Amino acid sequence: MADLVIVESPAKAKTIQKYLGKGYEVVASMGHIRDLPKSKLGVDTDNDFKPQYIDMKGKGDVIKDLKKHAKKCDKVYLATDPDREGEAISWHIAQLLKLDMNDNNRVEFNEITKTGVQNGMGNPHKIDIDLVNAQQARRILDRLVGYKLSPFLWKKVKRGLSAGRVQTVAVSIVVDRENEIRKFVPKEYWSIDAKFTELNSKKSFMASLVTVDGKKIEIPDKESADNILKRLENAEYIVKSVRKRVTKKQPAPPFITSTMQQEASKKLGFSSKRTMKAAQELYEGVDIEGIGAVGLITYMRTDSLRISDEAKKSAADYIETVYGKNYLPDKPRAFKTKNNAQDAHEAIRPSLPELTPERVKSGLTSDQYKLYKLIWSRFIASQMANALLDTVSVDIEANGCIFRASGYSVKFNGFTVLYEESSDSDETDKKMLPPLAVNDKLKLESIAGNQHFTQPPPRYTEASLIKAMEENGIGRPSTYAPTITTITARQYVEHEGKQLKPTSLGEVITELMREHFKGIVDTKFTADMESNLDEIEKGAKDWVTTLHDFYGGFESDLQKAEEVMEGKRVKVPNEETDEICEFCGKNMVIKFGRYGKFLACPGFPECKNAKQLITETEGSCPKCGKKMLLKKSKKGRSFYGCEDYKECNYMTWNVPTSEKCPDCGRTLFNKGGKSGKLICEGENCGYERELKK
Repeated sequence: MADLVIVESPAKAKTIQKYLGKGYEVVASMGHIRDLPKSKLGVDTDNDFKPQYIDMKGKGDVIKDLKKHAKKCDKVYLATDPDREGEAISWHIAQLLKLDMNDNNRVEFNEITKTGVQNGMGNPHKIDIDLVNAQQARRILDRLVGYKLSPFLWKKVKRGLSAGRVQTVAVSIVVDRENEIRKFVPKEYWSIDAKFTELNSKKSFMASLVTVDGKKIEIPDKESADNILKRLENAEYIVKSVRKRVTKKQPAPPFITSTMQQEASKKLGFSSKRTMKAAQELYEGVDIEGIGAVGLITYMRTDSLRISDEAKKSAADYIETVYGKNYLPDKPRAFKTKNNAQDAHEAIRPSLPELTPERVKSGLTSDQYKLYKLIWSRFIASQMANALLDTVSVDIEANGCIFRASGYSVKFNGFTVLYEESSDSDETDKKMLPPLAVNDKLKLESIAGNQHFTQPPPRYTEASLIKAMEENGIGRPSTYAPTITTITARQYVEHEGKQLKPTSLGEVITELMREHFKGIVDTKFTADMESNLDEIEKGAKDWVTTLHDFYGGFESDLQKAEEVMEGKRVKVPNEETDEICEFCGKNMVIKFGRYGKFLACPGFPECKNAKQLITETEGSCPKCGKKMLLKKSKKGRSFYGCEDYKECNYMTWNVPTSEKCPDCGRTLFNKGGKSGKLICEGENCGYERELKK
């Protein structure tokens, strides 16, 4: 009789079945099979938070099938994902099938390859009850917060609202940033920039003023700038110093969950949800021509930077074969994992580094291919030699004023031949300077004072919010994407291009929570709770005690809030528009409905006028010249289309600007955000230029 192996998904089952062969039957549970009931709290708060698990709706046939398979097998192996959630699924299945909890029937696959499956099946162990308890504690915590707070919000704000332990903090982070932006007061400052050439050369370079009379310069206004420019009239410009050195540039480490989501957002424009969907598919296995079903990456929910020796050797073999020995570092690289990280899994890497993106491309969807290429390139580059840069910094003196110019050239490209990490910095690219020597006299081509203003902090993007959550210890690798999906789906936060902006509803909820439930909104409190869950996972804390410690204060806060807010309701302010209601003449307002924003008359219920919200943008349609409108896809992603969409059908993901194409006069579009470029989408034009940084 075949042994039974139970996994979560059919794709994973298919891949594992291939490696195990005829002696095994691999079936899928289709995720969780038991959970707390949706219709009630399902947690006995008077009896040590005993959970009341029930079979999930719609899982009857799956459960029947699992029982049928288990009856005819001698041995059952539980091979769900190697994390808290996977451990809990295995525990629920074991209880459902009445398996012995002391039996070594739990197997884990860090990668779904022949080696990974053999290693997992060769090392079965008991279900880790500490891991299960950590998941139970998290599930019950989230249920207590959600089911106790949501009715409070219904009564005090409006029906249909919900609160969550991690999502509430994530919204508050976005709200706080928006408040910073509103309060920001721009401060004027000036720079003095000059263009020089050598006396016998036509090659020019730029330099900026850094000191005057030995002191670092700050130029607050035009008058100060003009005084310095006056001082420099007819001055002689002489090279005072030339500093040359070779600098090393190290590769970024392989991905963990958060950095993969951030880089996929920056480089590919993927939402965190889209990234994790593609990653899950790559882990579970895809059909590759000539190979069959194979898991292409290691487990994608991890915050460890550990890499196996086998993977390092495989990467080194590839690098030496393709690029040569000089592209290998002196010794294989190891990266230090953060102190609070879980080290159960390796970093995210290709499970078989020899399978290049081009080799597997034909078997992948577009999203799978793009993400696999990103993961593969990042991992291989992490095992390559440093890049070496010849850098030069030149100081130029004129009448007590020092101008500085910097530049570099690539001495050895090293890992950059394959991959470079995206940067949030707007630092100007340094160009190579002409060969200069101390005491060289330079010709001044031009000099000018340039006005600048300090900028407010930018709004969060999905990438930077995930980074902020990670830095503050909010959530874990498995929760970043679901949290962002939840706060946007519930219309507490909305996308404006790539940026995340709080809605008026999100701001009202945050203020209300901050006033009555400080712990739920406080980042440190939430981070401490995540640490407690980690301690439960290690067996160092009792999960029931942890819940008692939380619930006492939470229940007291809820009771006080109910008393203070007795008979009161909080109104969510409507955003007034310039659109006039054609029936009653009032300015229409923006409201939130089931399918997002819409325009409504504030005279409701007397006037019930409502219509689709249309937002005009800068620029015009490059196809027919009519207005461009901001629109939303079914998944909530912004795109831009011609107002006459039925006739013209022009649409684009790129942002229309007020700038015109110098070649054809049509609207230029921003592709790739502030670090991208302006392009003309006019037919047969092709004009494009890099954005000034």
